[in-house]
Amino acid sequence: MTALPSFDPRRVPVHCVDAHLPMVKTQSLHPLALVQRFANPPVWTPEVLAEARFVDRAPVHAAVLIPLVMRERLMVLLTERTTHLSSHSGQVAFPGGKADVQDANATATALREAHEEVGLAPQFVQILGTLPTYTTGSAFVVTPVVALVREGFDITPNPYEVADVFEVPLEFLMNPAHHRHHAVDWAGQRREWLSMPYMDAGKERFIWGATAGMIRNLYRFLRV
Repeated sequence: MTALPSFDPRRVPVHCVDAHLPMVKTQSLHPLALVQRFANPPVWTPEVLAEARFVDRAPVHAAVLIPLVMRERLMVLLTERTTHLSSHSGQVAFPGGKADVQDANATATALREAHEEVGLAPQFVQILGTLPTYTTGSAFVVTPVVALVREGFDITPNPYEVADVFEVPLEFLMNPAHHRHHAVDWAGQRREWLSMPYMDAGKERFIWGATAGMIRNLYRFLRV
């Protein structure tokens, strides 16, 4: 979700936490288990497909890479966007962006954008599959592309787009006890979103909005 004028999502109260929901089992979060899940997907229903629109423009197709780095445990690579960008500035995000006409498909978009934004070379990436599109309030129709990433890659952030790159344990994000619900009335509409704050060496990484919504859909996909 793009930041709204004079809007700080951290200051909006939490109205509930999903600690009552089961976490994804540890054995389901290993690389081979993920390969098998995407190869033989279950019947499932994504929880969040679209946010309430707050711009009036034609939809823009985009894709993000959800990179699952194969360390001792799987880690999700995320970025913090620079504050001067016109959309989603300063937010935690997956590497990704708008589709270009030369992109063959959403996977090509996600790989290209990940390489341009953080220097992640495609030869380190094993594509698992995609999740359903997620439409943001700013009219981006985003295809999340989930991938395993083997170690040995170099990170070279594009300083214009990326302020920081960090990793969060997948098991943390797949535990709904860390999924918090927020809501606010703005411009005559009720707007609701999730947040999943993560403390990283004393710094809070505030994961929220579209990024949190796509993580929630990944949770639903793996939890079935």
